[in-house]
Amino acid sequence: MHPLDILRLDTLAQSLVKTIMLEAHRSKSFALLDERVQRWIWRNEWTELHDVQEQSIPLILAHEHDVLLCAAMASGKTEAAFLPVLSSMLSQKNGLGLTIYISPLAALINDQFSRLTGLCENLEVPVHPWHGGISPSIKKDFFGNPCGVLLITPESLEAMFCNHGYEIPQLLHGTEYIVIDELHSFIGNERGKQLQTLLSLAEERTEKNIPRLGLSATLGDVELAADFLSGEDRNKRPCDIIVSESNQHKIKLLLKGITEAPQALSAHAEQLPQSEQAVPQALSALPLGTEGRFDHLGANENTNGDGGGEKSFTFSAVETIAEYLFEKLRGTNSLVFPNTRSKVELFTHLLSSYCEKNGLRNEFFAHHGNLSKEIRKDAEEALRSKEKSATVICTNTLELGIDIGEVESVVQIEPPPSVSSLRQRLGRSGRRRGQAAVLRAFSIEKAQNPGNHPFSQLRERTFDLCACIMLMLEGWCEPPSPGGLHLSTLVQQILALIAECNGLLPEAAYNSLCVRGPFQLIDKKDFYILVKALIAQELVEQDARGTLLLGTLGEKRVNHFSFYAAFESQTEYRIVAQDKTLGTLPINSTMQIHDIIIFAGKTWRIQNINDKNRTIEVSFFGEGKAPVFTGSGWSTHTIVRARMKELYASNKEVSFADSNARRLIDEGRTVFSEYALNKRNNFIIEKNKYAVLFTWLGDRANRTLQLLFRHHKIASYTGGLGLTIPGKSGAEIADFLHELQETEIPPLETLLDKSQNLFVGKWDWVLPPRLLKKNYASLYLDLQSAREWLAAIVTTQAP
Repeated sequence: MHPLDILRLDTLAQSLVKTIMLEAHRSKSFALLDERVQRWIWRNEWTELHDVQEQSIPLILAHEHDVLLCAAMASGKTEAAFLPVLSSMLSQKNGLGLTIYISPLAALINDQFSRLTGLCENLEVPVHPWHGGISPSIKKDFFGNPCGVLLITPESLEAMFCNHGYEIPQLLHGTEYIVIDELHSFIGNERGKQLQTLLSLAEERTEKNIPRLGLSATLGDVELAADFLSGEDRNKRPCDIIVSESNQHKIKLLLKGITEAPQALSAHAEQLPQSEQAVPQALSALPLGTEGRFDHLGANENTNGDGGGEKSFTFSAVETIAEYLFEKLRGTNSLVFPNTRSKVELFTHLLSSYCEKNGLRNEFFAHHGNLSKEIRKDAEEALRSKEKSATVICTNTLELGIDIGEVESVVQIEPPPSVSSLRQRLGRSGRRRGQAAVLRAFSIEKAQNPGNHPFSQLRERTFDLCACIMLMLEGWCEPPSPGGLHLSTLVQQILALIAECNGLLPEAAYNSLCVRGPFQLIDKKDFYILVKALIAQELVEQDARGTLLLGTLGEKRVNHFSFYAAFESQTEYRIVAQDKTLGTLPINSTMQIHDIIIFAGKTWRIQNINDKNRTIEVSFFGEGKAPVFTGSGWSTHTIVRARMKELYASNKEVSFADSNARRLIDEGRTVFSEYALNKRNNFIIEKNKYAVLFTWLGDRANRTLQLLFRHHKIASYTGGLGLTIPGKSGAEIADFLHELQETEIPPLETLLDKSQNLFVGKWDWVLPPRLLKKNYASLYLDLQSAREWLAAIVTTQAP
């Protein structure tokens, strides 16, 4: 017998064995797949389908409903979508048809192109990557034969609609499915509204319902996510929800506490335990149902590896953490998340310099949005390398599912932007079968001092981090907020629709965007007010028949490549005192003249705000004894603050904390008890020059209360567990709160009357004042929670 014949028989035997193994698992879904897809599964030596794949295949092949797939990272979600999608495409009698895969990142498209090419090449299904870095010749191939799988970002799809509007019905006519990866990244933001509009227009242009498949590992509320995917009227457009709990990896956790003294650090204040064996083994602080997946970093976690004693640090907290990470992460593939770009650069510099000083190959790389694509790519390639280890210090740029190989551990420095973000970050670790996900978290606190702000005395950052970790272990993350108007994105979509259609009547635009499209919270009156504003700004003009056309400025804006993105990078304000620039901050809260802000450890009163030049003029107000103003841009959820309060009131040990973190927790609980914050009627603390109002609410509700105080001529600032009110006593604040019980709360638009810094979205500068306030309130304020809080303290009495 010829050797090739023997090889063919051997391959056939292997395939038969795999088939028998799949059948042994009673995989009904496997039998539904096209035979050519089954062969691909055989060749890749699969012995079973993952749970999410078993559930998704029959639902997607039915081609009747939208399908939401929520499963852990590395659970096979991509294959869960594409195995049945490709089987369906291969069964079409009139050609393959088209599947559109929408990704939030161009880098993720590149990854999926490599991944899907291996699946599709033997099926003779073309795969078309499409984003700004793809050559025109590849895009031209798609226009010549619009079938197969199109991998695209919302921005590139927007450009296709704008620049090839007359071709869209033909290009998308064969669309059978639309797959949306990392669905959570679109919910509740500008890109999400843009994506929903494009989905609606795609169906309008093709005159058919196209099944939508949403993929995510991080959804706080699957029902709200399904509403986002399919629309709130699910009777008209049903959505099948798949939540797979399989492939949950074991998690190893460690929270390390760092206390940074203002000058020389005492040995007690800055001791980092050399051995992490001191972490208790009890799981009393964990919620029920998590014990089986959780473990401590313990026996092998020695700072220097010499097995004894403790190390006292006399440097800054950043240097302390950097030295620890240098010892722990060298020789591993890891991700470090310090939250801000500046700290990414600082940690990368320190860790790289340690390599240089020790004559070692550099293993530490930076990755954030301000770096060039080439530098980010180098960092990603370093992680993918199987020959050399690498650690990347990054912002949220590496949260999403870019292929970066096997990551052994994740480091979170200070509280994450959200529980959702922490969950996404940890999901990058432990993706290999049998490997645990590893999280090291660091909490940095000031040395305890009676003069510190109560939030600092309460060790707020430590409790915030603990609450985020515990909520993550329970499977909770922030649900989407569906009430935002997103008028900035509506402006963009009006201009895009005019460009696509080469002009249209206002009624037609309203019907496409606000009746059939996603802007259904916008009534016709406000829509026409917005159109008039566009005309006044020369973005739009109207001919004698009433047709909307692009105006002089509109033509210029739409024809620029930057138009297609619904968002823009956060703009920072310069903080100026007596013509001297103190620095810059990304400021996300509404401000008014005479408000107080915290910067560089001091308090400043706002004298003038120039939104056009992004400048805030301030005068010195006093020494800062308040929490540092971070300008972080994220909003902490009320559930996180509620969990923090539970932790303060509890005496249970936090089992994943090291000895220093446990000491910080004990200190916070002691202060909580001393201030009697465990008593229901005690929510005001009076200090020497200010009062602190503890609300335990999320940032959106706290901002609303701040506006209410401002409306009554009381200056305050938010940030943390409530509001800080300079120059007021506790009794004055208590009296004011009681007066509020007899006062009707005005509409949010009224509370925002004198507010500035409301330009948050890319096109907010177009909005008339009333719509600008209405839009801001819908996105960043929470009147209902503020009202409920005020109602709950009616019967309370201040100390």
